[in-house]
Amino acid sequence: MSETQLFTAIGLMSGTSLDGIDIALIKTDGHRFVERLDFKTYTYNETLRDIIRETLGLSRDDNGIVARAEKLLTQAHIDAVNDFGHRADIVGFHGQTIFHDPKNRLTWQIGDGPALSHAVGMNVIYDFRTADVKAGGQGAPFMPLYHQVLARSAKVDFPCAVLNIGGVANLTWLGQGDNDVIAFDTGPGNALIDDWILFHTGQTYDENGAAASSGQVNETILNQMLSHPYFDLPAPKSLDRQDFTKEAVKNLSVADGAATLAAFTVDSIVKGFDVFPSKPHALYVTGGGRKNAFMMQRLEKALGMPIRSVDALGFNGDSLEAEGFAYLAVRSLLGLPLSLPTTTGVPKPMHGGQFVKVA
Repeated sequence: MSETQLFTAIGLMSGTSLDGIDIALIKTDGHRFVERLDFKTYTYNETLRDIIRETLGLSRDDNGIVARAEKLLTQAHIDAVNDFGHRADIVGFHGQTIFHDPKNRLTWQIGDGPALSHAVGMNVIYDFRTADVKAGGQGAPFMPLYHQVLARSAKVDFPCAVLNIGGVANLTWLGQGDNDVIAFDTGPGNALIDDWILFHTGQTYDENGAAASSGQVNETILNQMLSHPYFDLPAPKSLDRQDFTKEAVKNLSVADGAATLAAFTVDSIVKGFDVFPSKPHALYVTGGGRKNAFMMQRLEKALGMPIRSVDALGFNGDSLEAEGFAYLAVRSLLGLPLSLPTTTGVPKPMHGGQFVKVA
C-alpha cells in the first residue's frame, strides 16, 4: 500500500476508568497526517460496568464470567458503532483490559474482533498489545506515537511532554527527532479516586475534584503510598489497574481520602519527571483527570512549569485515545510499528494487532 494513501478509520477505546466507550472517526495516512472528523461517547450501563469489575485481575476464565462480560462488551461496541453511523476502511477495537502482567508476558483485553467485524460490516484490527508483551515489552503505554503526531501538527516547542490521566496515568516525553520518544505509566490515574467515590457516594467520579478540594491530604499515608517499589523501577514500565488499592486510606473521611488519593496520583506523576533526559517546555494534559481542578492545581504548583489541557491546542482530550487507536489500526494495516523500545521496552520497533477482514 502507498504511504501517501489516506484511510478513514474508526477508533474504539474503553479504558480502565470503566466509564464507557469513546468512538472517534479520523482520516490518516498512518504517518504524519491526521484529520479528526467526529467523536462520541457511549456510557456503560450499570450491568456491564458491574460485570467488567468482576473480571478485573482475572488471568483465566474458570467460571465463565469473562466470556459473559466479553459478549456484553462486544455487543455494546457493536451498538456504539452502528449508532455512530459512519463507515470506515478499518476499525481499531481496543477492547477492555482486565489483566496486565507484562513481567510474565501476559495481557488480556476482552472484546470479540471477528464478531464486531461481522456485525458492523467493516474490517477490524484488535488485540493491539499482545505482540508487544510476548516480545518482552510492557504492552503500554500505546499512545506515544499518536502524541508525537499531534504535537508536531500543533507546532509546539520541543521537548514537550504529554500526560494522560485515565484510570492509570502515563507520560510521554517528545524531543525533536522521530525516535526521541520516551513513555511509561507513572502510577494510578483516576481509578483509585473513582473507586473511592463510588464506594462512599455512589457517584462514578469526583466531579471537578470537589471532594478532594474539601479534604486534607494525609501526608503520612501519602508518603507510605509513594514508597511503593514500582516508583524505583526504570522506564519503560507499565501497570495493571489492580496494582494499587485504596486500602491505605480506608479509615479516612470521604474528603480526606479523595484528597490523599488525588495527591498520590499527582506526586507519582511528578516523580516521573526524573526520568526525562531534559525538562520539557510545557506539559499537555489529556484524559478525564484534566478536569479535576484539585489535581491540576497541585500538579502546576509542584512542577512550576506551563501546564495546559490538550484542548487548548485544538484537540479533544476526551477523544484522544479513541483517535489514537484509529491511527494505530491504520499503522497495523500498513505493517508499521505501534511501539518502540523507548515506549514499552520492546526489543525492537513492534508491529501488532490482529486483522479481521469483513466477510
